[in-house]
Amino acid sequence: MSEMIDWVKDVSSECESVEVSELNTWFSELQTAYQQETNPSLAVRKQRLQALKTQLTRYQSVLAEAMSDDFGGRSHTESLMADVLAPILDINHVNRHLKSWMKSKSRPTEWLFKGNKLQVRYQPKGVVGIICPWNFPLYLSIGPMITALAAGNRCMIKMPPNCPETTKALRKMLAEIYASDLVRIVDGTHPEAMEISHLPFDHLVFTGSPNSGKTIMANAAANLTPVTLELGGKSPVVVFDDYDIEKAASRIAHGKGFNSGQICIAPDYAFVPEGKVDAFVEALKQAHIKMYGEIKDNADYTSLVDDAQYQRFIALLEDARLKGATITQCLSLGEGRKMPLFIATNLNPSMRICQEEIFGPLLPVHSYQSVDDVVQYIAERPRPLACYLFSHNKQQREALLNQTHSGGVTINDWGWHVLNHSVPFGGVGNSGIGNYHGEEGFRELSHARTVLQMRAWFPIQLFSPPYGNLVQKLVLRVFVGKPDPDLKTHFSK
Repeated sequence: MSEMIDWVKDVSSECESVEVSELNTWFSELQTAYQQETNPSLAVRKQRLQALKTQLTRYQSVLAEAMSDDFGGRSHTESLMADVLAPILDINHVNRHLKSWMKSKSRPTEWLFKGNKLQVRYQPKGVVGIICPWNFPLYLSIGPMITALAAGNRCMIKMPPNCPETTKALRKMLAEIYASDLVRIVDGTHPEAMEISHLPFDHLVFTGSPNSGKTIMANAAANLTPVTLELGGKSPVVVFDDYDIEKAASRIAHGKGFNSGQICIAPDYAFVPEGKVDAFVEALKQAHIKMYGEIKDNADYTSLVDDAQYQRFIALLEDARLKGATITQCLSLGEGRKMPLFIATNLNPSMRICQEEIFGPLLPVHSYQSVDDVVQYIAERPRPLACYLFSHNKQQREALLNQTHSGGVTINDWGWHVLNHSVPFGGVGNSGIGNYHGEEGFRELSHARTVLQMRAWFPIQLFSPPYGNLVQKLVLRVFVGKPDPDLKTHFSK
């Protein structure tokens, strides 16, 4: 395996930038190949996914090393859990259920058409574009690809510009099992990063920020390309008074430490009962220390991905300090871009950390007296990708769930709903549109085609002109009923 890692590092064929004209050529190749295989069989689809699963197992160390190189230090275990294990679990679920998903579904006809055959068939859409972000460059590229291939499509995947080593490893891994007219990888050094969204895909999947999502959606609209947008947002944590503060803090600390908080479903801010804030801050700090000890030479702790992300994080911290926040630093600074967890209290709405998605190891903590105030705060803001509730009281959990919106929810922990592939994963409102996990994802990347088969004996001619025959009058009388004669008089005046 070490020889394979060395090969990826020393490979001489660098990922070159491509011209826009090449994108068009590659897209045409994918379209042509799709027209030659418009509906791959169940066996073909499962074989393609099984081959990917095998490659993920083979390349796991290569991929973890590549992602660590791109980040300047990324936890191998977290890379394996999020970027290797997660897609393998996804493939396992898809292959178990794909046969039933692909089957045509019979539907009842209207009474007028009784005796005829009506069904919905799920056919591939064609060529799916996937635009991947940097924070999970493997899972967020091949995750949508798994769903797209399961639905019988072909893919063009645009990789992020700051993950060149991951892109090289992924390209090599996929080239061993897929032809370039089935899956085409576009490296992130394209001179116009968003040009791919102007291509007339049959569906486009984008993961990124809400602002970028608006651009992608506008570009796609020119071709009437349907989109799936996974956009993140400020995901709230609510710790209810009945839940153990230390246990909540431990689990939230993991959510902020995982990938150094650079995850769209990371806990973004917390509400804690008034009077328990100090205990929560201390418990959060101790949990962070227990997990990581020190971060300087800690291989379990991930760096901020690049200088731009680092500078933005420092600016968020400085803005909060200048505007009166109390900042608790949980560990000493690490080397390079490794930043420990910071906790912010004494907040006010003008702070950037109260307005922007943080995407780093910083947790603003609000206090509350009334759960109604918490509900109002969440409901008045853009709808987040996730929501985390810590309570054993079902009634109060349900009350908050019924009065707020989010893409998904984990109760008494953070984020793990995403690793369950039998359910949809996606946002709502500002945090996204659509899904690409589970059966819902398969449906999203398939075209639901209605097929009505008329029987030879069915007397459909009875509904044709000349109008006014007995059957037509009877149908209208039974299903529409009698008109209101007073209305006719009223409108004639």
